[in-house]
Order: sequence, then structure tokens, then C-alpha cells
Amino acid sequence: MGRAYEVRKASIQKTGAIKAKTYSTFAKEIYLAAKKGVPEIESNIFLKRIVDKAKKAQVPADIINRAIDKAKGIGGEDYHEVIYEGFGPGASTLIIKTLTDNVNRTVGMVRAAFNKVHKSLGVTNSVAYNYDYLALLAFKTNQEEAIFERLLEAGIEPIEFESENGELTISVHPNDINNAKDIIEQIDANVEYELDEVGMFAKNKVELNAEDMEVFDKLYHMLDEIDDVTAIYHNVIGRD
Repeated sequence: MGRAYEVRKASIQKTGAIKAKTYSTFAKEIYLAAKKGVPEIESNIFLKRIVDKAKKAQVPADIINRAIDKAKGIGGEDYHEVIYEGFGPGASTLIIKTLTDNVNRTVGMVRAAFNKVHKSLGVTNSVAYNYDYLALLAFKTNQEEAIFERLLEAGIEPIEFESENGELTISVHPNDINNAKDIIEQIDANVEYELDEVGMFAKNKVELNAEDMEVFDKLYHMLDEIDDVTAIYHNVIGRD
């Protein structure tokens, strides 16, 4: 079915099964987007995009506004994005994305989760070299040719571009995500993204035996319960 299908089905799990954590995660991401640029929605395309995603996830307006206010200097938190890489059971690997105002606290909690299943964190790029950093979009459309041509005209060459059963899946370099979405939305102003993600996707996936899968699930759940963890990427088949 092509790599786009595999990438779309790749193991990535955003935290947020619980509303409180969803709100907290979006608040931190909005804060970072506002902090890195102008803390005004209409003047900061990255901020505008994450706010749009937050609204679709039904994050309350007051949470969004408070996060932007904090980026303007109203409030004491200062969040940083920190990425951890680790080795799970069998040949499994994980990349853990966090947003934290206390790195020592966060790394301690992440390391403790690995220690509890007798696995370990790795150094930078000990795992990441086996993952692709991609922006991925999937949506229903019958305008595939027009979108493809406009992307090329704009100097955006899709890494993958695959249509299946009326759904188009596109992967591009993360730096191109906003321009790609602008083009798509110019062609279809009512587009609804079924997938809108920038993240790490495993180049090759592994299948674990029952015993290793049990350990992996335990590790995954412990990491997922850490408030500072916002995304977990891995290479395990059957664990989305």
C-alpha cells in the first residue's frame, strides 16, 4: 500500500485520554508557540495553527487565553520541550516528548518508569536515527491532482502522497507544514483533517512476543501517566 499508509498507521499516541491532560498539553504547546514568536494569534502562524487544533479538541477559551498571557509574561511558568529516547523490551524503542517547567523532575519520572521494567534511557540519537521527523496530513478530497500541482509550484515536494478510498495522505518536511495547509485550504476551504501531526515515525517496526508486549504496555502506561509527557512515539506493531 506504500509508505504513506505505513506512516499513517505508525505507532504514535498523543496523550489526552483524560480531558485534564489534554487541556494541560495544549496549554503548554500554546505557551511555547506564543513564546517563540509574537504572542498574538493573527501575527503568529504557528500559534494560530495550534490554537485551531485546541479549539477542535474543545479546549476552553480561558485555558487558551491564559497560556498566551503567560507567554506575554503574565504568570511564572517557563516551559521547555525536552525529548527522551529509550529502549524497551525486545527490539522496541521509544521517543518521549515532554513539555516541562522542571527538567530534573521530568527526567527523574521518565527514568523511574524505565527502571521499574528494568529498561533504560538512551543518549541523544541512540534511538532517533531510526525514526523520520515528518509532518503528516490526512483528509478526504477529490482534488488530489490540483493539490499535488500547487504543492510543487510552491516548492514543496511531498515525501509521500497517497490517495486511498477518497482519503489523501501527505507527508512533508515539518518546515513545510503551514504552507502545505495554506495550499490545501485555498483549494478546499472546508477541509477537515483526520490526521494533522508533526512527529517521529519509526522507519521499521517490530513485533513483540506476548511476554515482551506485556512489559512494553506497562512501560507505555507509566510514561503516559506522567503529566509532563505530551507524546510517545515507538516502533511496536499492534500498539497505536
